[in-house]
Amino acid sequence: MNPEPKPHRAGFVSIIGKPNVGKSTLMNALVGERLSIVTSKAQTTRHRILGILNGDDFQLVYSDTPGIIQPKYELHNAMMAFVYSSLEDADVILFVTDIYEKHDEEPVVERLRKTEDTPIYVLVNKIDQASQEDVEAKLAYWKEQLPNATDVLPISALNAFGTEKVLQLALDSLPIHPPYYPKDELTDKPERFFAAEMVREKIFKLYKKEVPYSCEVAIEEFKEDDEIIRIRGVIYVERNSQKGIIIGAKGEALKKVGTWAREEMEKFFQKKVFLELFVKVNENWRTDAKALTRFGYQ
Repeated sequence: MNPEPKPHRAGFVSIIGKPNVGKSTLMNALVGERLSIVTSKAQTTRHRILGILNGDDFQLVYSDTPGIIQPKYELHNAMMAFVYSSLEDADVILFVTDIYEKHDEEPVVERLRKTEDTPIYVLVNKIDQASQEDVEAKLAYWKEQLPNATDVLPISALNAFGTEKVLQLALDSLPIHPPYYPKDELTDKPERFFAAEMVREKIFKLYKKEVPYSCEVAIEEFKEDDEIIRIRGVIYVERNSQKGIIIGAKGEALKKVGTWAREEMEKFFQKKVFLELFVKVNENWRTDAKALTRFGYQ
């Protein structure tokens, strides 16, 4: 007599927290694929990115969200809308903080305190950079701050310490439900999105100060055949002076961005890539509702 099959569990796991606490590193570790930008600069994630982990009897849909900030202009408002929408449909909430982070009273913590029916796991990240005493103090702090949290856990997303336990806890907390997405899907985003994100990541790594935050990348052409993917992308900046910085002397800076991004794309898509990049000015796009809609933020 065959044993009864396990009931299928499926649901949405929202990963939230301030900028630079390791949310994207955590999601990439949990999914086993590099879907989200990871840099040392804050606010690199601008969209809500779903990473889907499938098993025979489960489907975990992780939601990596922008870092929680006080909005200063329309782009920030759009980014925070992604955070709050992810909380609304979450079956499990992973609230990522880190060993260094100082929290004032802020709306998202207050909202978590009022969350009653959704399991909340507070994940104190980067514990590999702290003493045992400091880790224990931070765990105690969060147990006091969020007494309704299901659990408070120490992790190191970079070193994959504690991530297996997080995966199991999230899985155990999911409702019994059929899969939301086809079982062979890894994310809800199209290939064009990841091509743009790879270019944007290299901009964050190559340029300093405000320039990376003033850039947006649009993929205007993505043509794939058996041998090669041909991609044409446009880097939008807010001012002519930024256009000159992105291009660099004799075009060397833009060439470096293109080379790094192409190499990353070839690893990701497992195919040869021909990449062309151009730079255009779209003045004050971060405060322009029409531009934000065109770039997928509205």
